[in-house]
Amino acid sequence: MPEIEIDGIVTQAPDGATIMEVAEQLGVYIPHFCYHKKLSIAANCRMCLVQVEKAPKPVPACATPATNGMKVFTHSPLAAKAQQGVMEFLLINHPLDCPICDQGGECQLQDLAVGYGMGASRYQEEKRVVFHKEAGPLVSMQEMSRCIHCTRCVRFGQEIAGVMELGMVNRTMHSEIVTFLGRSIDSELSGNMIDLCPVGALTSKPFRFAARAWELSRLPSISPHDSVGANLTVQTLANRVMRVLPRENEAVNECWISDRDRFSYEGVNSPERLTRPQIRVDGKLREVDWSVALDYVAHGLRDIVNTHGADEIAALAAPWSTLEEMHLLQKLVRGLGSGNVDFRPRRMDFAPSGVPAGARWLGMRIAELNELDTALVVGSFVRKDIPLFAQRLRQAAKHNGTRVTLISLGNDDPLMSMHEHVVVAPSELPAALARVVKAAALQCRVPVPAGLEAIVPDIPSEAIATSLRVRGRSMIFLGRVAVQHPHAVQIHVLAQHLSDITGAKIGFFSDAGNIVGGYLSGALPSARNAHSMFTDPRCAYVLLGLEPELDCHNPQLALAALRQADLRVVLSPFVSETMREYADVLLPVTPFTETSGTFVNAEGRVQSFKGVVRPLGDSRPAWKVLRVLGNLLELEGFNQDSSEEVRDAVLPPASLKDGQFASGLDNCIKLPIDAAALVPAKGILERVADVPIYFSDPLVRRAPALQKTNDAQAPTARMSSRTLAQAGVVAGSLVRLRQESLAGSASGAGEAMLTAVLDDGVPDGCIRVSAGHPSTAALGAMFGAISVEAV
Repeated sequence: MPEIEIDGIVTQAPDGATIMEVAEQLGVYIPHFCYHKKLSIAANCRMCLVQVEKAPKPVPACATPATNGMKVFTHSPLAAKAQQGVMEFLLINHPLDCPICDQGGECQLQDLAVGYGMGASRYQEEKRVVFHKEAGPLVSMQEMSRCIHCTRCVRFGQEIAGVMELGMVNRTMHSEIVTFLGRSIDSELSGNMIDLCPVGALTSKPFRFAARAWELSRLPSISPHDSVGANLTVQTLANRVMRVLPRENEAVNECWISDRDRFSYEGVNSPERLTRPQIRVDGKLREVDWSVALDYVAHGLRDIVNTHGADEIAALAAPWSTLEEMHLLQKLVRGLGSGNVDFRPRRMDFAPSGVPAGARWLGMRIAELNELDTALVVGSFVRKDIPLFAQRLRQAAKHNGTRVTLISLGNDDPLMSMHEHVVVAPSELPAALARVVKAAALQCRVPVPAGLEAIVPDIPSEAIATSLRVRGRSMIFLGRVAVQHPHAVQIHVLAQHLSDITGAKIGFFSDAGNIVGGYLSGALPSARNAHSMFTDPRCAYVLLGLEPELDCHNPQLALAALRQADLRVVLSPFVSETMREYADVLLPVTPFTETSGTFVNAEGRVQSFKGVVRPLGDSRPAWKVLRVLGNLLELEGFNQDSSEEVRDAVLPPASLKDGQFASGLDNCIKLPIDAAALVPAKGILERVADVPIYFSDPLVRRAPALQKTNDAQAPTARMSSRTLAQAGVVAGSLVRLRQESLAGSASGAGEAMLTAVLDDGVPDGCIRVSAGHPSTAALGAMFGAISVEAV
């Protein structure tokens, strides 16, 4: 390791490190604009010029490798003069509009101008002006005259987001950062460009002119939207969430967050916030006091137990509920004598009762995604389902040569180098994985698992099996589609066989924020699961934090079951028109910004957080509401005074690994292969149901800026050209869709009117229709037979 001296401090530099990186390790600050530790070296701002002994002129610290015996002076007269000269050039055309700039108070240029700038400008000529540009609803490019051409935003798109949405045109003082052909910025990670911009050129459009940086309080929190558990800094003013920024944690989200994490805060203050308890009186919902509403619920549940039996009570929690909320919900239901409780509303296929199952998790640490040699992702629209996992796989493929393979239901561009990308119809997904299993067994010369005798491997499956077998560290990831598939258990069983044969480990790309926490909380059924509690309707339902009409595997089936029930209790931060139709009791509970609790992310990391603002109106944290209900029902174990007491009852500190990782995580499953699950459907059209990134949960569905993006456009009926021709419909025309289950049952049948769209990325014989949206809620299950006809 070379020995280098910086400002009189001698240290050893890692091989290949630059002067800037060594200085950061020593805590020596060198001014810079274009340099960022996660981006490639551009060396175009020149602000980091330093003096190196025996060098004829100052050199850029960000681009100069540290060599043995090098002596660096970061604040010598020569270095200071060079830095001041660069700053003078940068300010020549910069509009000195700091008092009205949204970046004021947190601007890198402003700070360095004070430290390295001159008291007055010697430039008297007219400044250049760059006209504003329209870049979509999230990123504002209204003040591009402020741009100093550091190109951080350009490099971020190329290197991190995987898509170059911004670029630089022209030269010298006429250079401009522009979007391509006037298109909007649509990346699911685009908001990070705002953080990277060192000046006020790129700013947050939803936050624009809302508050000053120095007025805001800053509090830590955790994102509930996906299983990354991204660390957030939530900024508030006057008890209102104003902005959300990433909180750096290299082991979890690095220094990035997705746009869903960043802009969903707008939904917290939605007009649909539920702020007062309501009960149905004479067919209408009326606002009441908390004591009246809770007494009504307690008496109603007791009456159901006494009249119909405890088994007639069912409870369903949203997978973005906290660990504490799900634990108290299941404790309440079990205390009444029922085992009908679950937290997986979009799943329909479950392992038989009695099959041991631990908490389904990632199978590794998140930071280790970058170190994989081979990754097979089965059934996932990974780029939109979990953007930060996709980003890590993208970096692994780009920098480490990781072979990433995707077996999916659509040809969506993952924006990364792919080893293989196999696109199949939903009913063919188990067979596609089975072909890989058999190919691996034949290559490894081990017995072919029973049930795969009729399976014939093809060329892609041979290549996938080879990559898993001959590469070092390999993982098989089951994504959202695989978990929500009608044969989800068999897909897991096949993955287990592939793991046993190749030595690759199994992991789950869980889509919601607290799936692992749901397993650990005990909110698992001992009787009816999330699907069977609707196929076999109950007399009473308790719903926590979700909208069944949008968040269940079969929304129409769920609504039918709810409408026939005698008691429907909804604990929710929001109220929709559909909810007003079926709910008997509405209890206003708080979103994650107004409560304390714990999320356990995909790697089993236990992350607790506190509310950043006070509850809105008369809403209350759900764990407190459930605790009081337990007291009113005179159940044992409902005497907690804080969410920390509930957490420690579920996950005692002594049970955690390394103080922060949960135990009891296990992806193993031991069941025989069912050959019937490997037979693809024939002679029918099949529905492919994705859950678009901005339809995924109640909070993002109510965030105005996110709902203006291209990813939030209303669902369409997307078909390949061959499917369009077979169906006799024309792209752009209105079509009527009707659906029933894949098995042919009429239960859950429904229809929707959508626009037909040509999309050759959809498998032939399939129609891609998004779930999680009111326009498609009348359809049946997320996967099944579907018919189409022109209107």
